[in-house]
Amino acid sequence: MSGTYLVIAEQRGGKLRQVALEALQAAMIASDNRGARIAAVLIGRNAGAIAESLAGYPVSDIHVIEDASLEHYNPEAYLHALDALCGTVKPDAVFLGHTALGRDLAPALAARLKAGQLSDVIAVERSGDETVFTRPLYAGKAFEKKVFRGTTPWVVTVRPNNIPAAAASDTGSGSGPANIVKHDYAAPSSLRTVVKDVVRKTSGKVDLTEAKIVVSGGRGVKSRDGFKPLEELAELLGGAVGASRGACDAGYCDYALQIGQTGKVVTPEIYIACGISGAIQHLAGMSQSRIIIAVNKDPEAPIFKIADYGIVGDLFEVVPLLTKEFRKALA
Repeated sequence: MSGTYLVIAEQRGGKLRQVALEALQAAMIASDNRGARIAAVLIGRNAGAIAESLAGYPVSDIHVIEDASLEHYNPEAYLHALDALCGTVKPDAVFLGHTALGRDLAPALAARLKAGQLSDVIAVERSGDETVFTRPLYAGKAFEKKVFRGTTPWVVTVRPNNIPAAAASDTGSGSGPANIVKHDYAAPSSLRTVVKDVVRKTSGKVDLTEAKIVVSGGRGVKSRDGFKPLEELAELLGGAVGASRGACDAGYCDYALQIGQTGKVVTPEIYIACGISGAIQHLAGMSQSRIIIAVNKDPEAPIFKIADYGIVGDLFEVVPLLTKEFRKALA
């Protein structure tokens, strides 16, 4: 299928998010050098400044929709901007991250474009003339492979940390530096929602959903102070701190850290579960982590059934020892 594959390159705080490059890689795999142009779109108040950082990647065109009214994500405003762009570009496929923004925007965009949609894709591959998308089911207990047939465009969201990020040295649809195209935008008077400010609650310097290493605590941390050893270990490893719902419900930490069926889904390279028993609701949010390390006093804790490495012991003894040894190794 020739045409254009459009990547909605999500940015936050003036920086391109890692999942944007993963969505770009998914688009490259799907296009498979079949004559499709790969384009990207940046939306935001200072989107033009970010365009230069994306220009070295394998894209033919970078569309910039820049306006002060787009400083914060507003579903109506973003949809209005993308609707106009898609009317001009007429993409055969749209790729974006399966983030809070992507989960909200993708269904609305698919409805507006009368497109087929797939969410939470963790793998993309070519099989003959078809592009096959893999996504998890039943909290990661099963997987399904889906293809689009007889329908364009597609709208696809990509789960962070599952598809390798596109490399700047790759040769994609662009034969040279990307063409940066700036678009005028004026917010319609019919907008029902106006976002004045956004108060962010984060797990630290590293975005929890994109962290390569996550150190999580459960009810076993016993208090807010119990998270301090976990925070120290996470900071040392350049990771993020997460939590089970039990720890959040007990008031030990903010719900922004919650991982699980009713929280965030993470797929880091290393997941360290401290004082987490391993309830099915929590496993739904982290079971696809590449390496799982469990620390728990109960040798019968369910978390050990899925852990690659298990340590039976008190987290308040084990975690400081791990921190000490990692500090020596990293010195």
